[in-house]
Amino acid sequence: MRISRNRSFLLFLPLLLGALSVIPSANAISFDTTLSGLNEVPVAMPSAGSGFATVDLTGNLLTVNVTFTGLATPVLAGHIHCCSALGTNIGVAVGFSGLPANATSGTFMQTFDLTNAAVYSAGFLNNFGGGTAAGAQAALIAGMSGGLAYVNLHNSAFPGGEIRGQLATVPEPGSAAMLVMGLAGLLVLRRRHVRAN
Repeated sequence: MRISRNRSFLLFLPLLLGALSVIPSANAISFDTTLSGLNEVPVAMPSAGSGFATVDLTGNLLTVNVTFTGLATPVLAGHIHCCSALGTNIGVAVGFSGLPANATSGTFMQTFDLTNAAVYSAGFLNNFGGGTAAGAQAALIAGMSGGLAYVNLHNSAFPGGEIRGQLATVPEPGSAAMLVMGLAGLLVLRRRHVRAN
């Protein structure tokens, strides 16, 4: 009986590890989104522009990578907006600096130290962060994790935003593989249990 229990545990272990790997690590969380004029609120924008944004959180550092193409006029501003439900607008949480000059297509990367109060707009810092960087950091992370943040690129043709996308958490790379291994282990366990009876 003891051998059977040990085998059962060994077969269950991959499932347990797979389930645990789905929980985001406190040290590294990634978000991404596809940017499109169709995502603009309250009305979709008739834009041929498109793009993709990834946002990686490692400790207190937030790294934003944006690729865009086909904008009607050069990009003038880009932001992470937070914290509002899908289909609604909200003010800027974090503004991007150093966007490509006079570009309708391009890439952009910037890393923000979320412990620095200057990273946040005054409205976000005061209204969501309680006036502190620590509060703003907690609100931004909670908003992104809850699907309440979006990336928006603005220009002269579309001052309210030409392309936009709601950020969503990206599963950790090993999660799917571990889950498959766990399910395979359960199937083997089930077959052995059926044969034994």
